[in-house]
Amino acid sequence: MAKVIGICISEKKGVQKTPVESAKLIANHGIENDAHAGKWHRQVSLLNLEKIENFRAKGVDVDFGAFGENIIIDEIDFRSLPIGTKFKIGDALLELSQIGKECHSHCSIYHAVGDCIMPREGVFTEVIHGGDIKIGDEVIMIEADKDRPFSVAVITVSDKGYLGKRVDESGAIIKDFLTKSGYDVKETIIVPDEQKMIEKELIRLADQRHINLILTTGGSGFSNRDVTPEATIAVCDKMANGIAEAIRYNSMQYTPRAMLSRAVSGIRKYSLIVNLPGSPKAVQESIDFLIPNIEHGLEILQGTASECASQKGLRILK
Repeated sequence: MAKVIGICISEKKGVQKTPVESAKLIANHGIENDAHAGKWHRQVSLLNLEKIENFRAKGVDVDFGAFGENIIIDEIDFRSLPIGTKFKIGDALLELSQIGKECHSHCSIYHAVGDCIMPREGVFTEVIHGGDIKIGDEVIMIEADKDRPFSVAVITVSDKGYLGKRVDESGAIIKDFLTKSGYDVKETIIVPDEQKMIEKELIRLADQRHINLILTTGGSGFSNRDVTPEATIAVCDKMANGIAEAIRYNSMQYTPRAMLSRAVSGIRKYSLIVNLPGSPKAVQESIDFLIPNIEHGLEILQGTASECASQKGLRILK
């Protein structure tokens, strides 16, 4: 039976957290009086006790909270669990939202011994239901719902949008369409036309957040600054360019300039990445075609597809 072994909070980010006997979890926020609480996907961090003990076995004396973790729990190997797994502690309910993280500024432990386990062993959760928790509480793990909607992230690639000089109409169109179509839009972000920044976000969304479908809009044309396809190719394990080619073919019925698109599509681990056009009109036309036809591919990628694909709802190219 898994239990809460430690609880830690801090008033500031980037510092070691302080152990406490109990805490209050607030729905869609996090732990009361903790610096990492807020309306985002990393509200409460969890770390397995064994990982801390293994680190201590190297001869490093660390207290609970040294790695910035909120709750220390025994018996559960968090990194082996799928996103969407839930943890019930008393009346509170947490949902796994991210596995691991990237260290932007190394913590004091890293600077002292050259290592920190949180980026590779820690996980992050969102508070679904609030409640009071304390050391010794039982932790009940609830498997992720197999029928949960596909998760989506939208990346708008635009220098002007990133600088706030242009309203992100295309990203908003994608988010609205997918939400109405029953998808779970986890993130919408804007990045400049910088290949490394695009690659970084694609890797984060695929590796840490395990997003099922990552859609980019913009940066796939002939401009010298257009590098979205290059970033996508760089991070993909294998390409799935039939999708990009089908979108291009469909767009040709609206404008012959669709032939100028360099958009690609591919797979990184269990995430499908698809480049969409940058203009609002072209984006709408593209997702009108893409979304009704992509679900079976996502099911195959997640290992949930039936043996034979159903043709119901497919829009056939003519």
